[in-house]
Amino acid sequence: MVGTRDALEDDRRVTLDRLAALTGDFDRIVEASRDSNADDEHDPEGATIAFERSQVDALAQQARAHLDEVDAALARVDDGTYGRCERCGGEIAAARLDARPTARTCVTCPPR
Repeated sequence: MVGTRDALEDDRRVTLDRLAALTGDFDRIVEASRDSNADDEHDPEGATIAFERSQVDALAQQARAHLDEVDAALARVDDGTYGRCERCGGEIAAARLDARPTARTCVTCPPR
């Protein structure tokens, strides 16, 4: 599990860095448009700014959700349940965990 913990902690660091970058991007977009008279609906650039803001926000939400999954996987490593399916209690195949280290279920059990 040491290798698993290290890989998950690396993933956590990368995700935190990505989230910080996205948060900075979002803040810059908002700040750049704050003093503008751009009307998202009628100004040609307003729609682009709104799209960029929405896109960065969606990516940040995705990064936060992934961070939650990584933290949950680390908790499972700590409590000894990592690699066990949360639905049936069976073992999650090593290939699945290699492909998706945050997997909570085996391939035969659908996620909740």
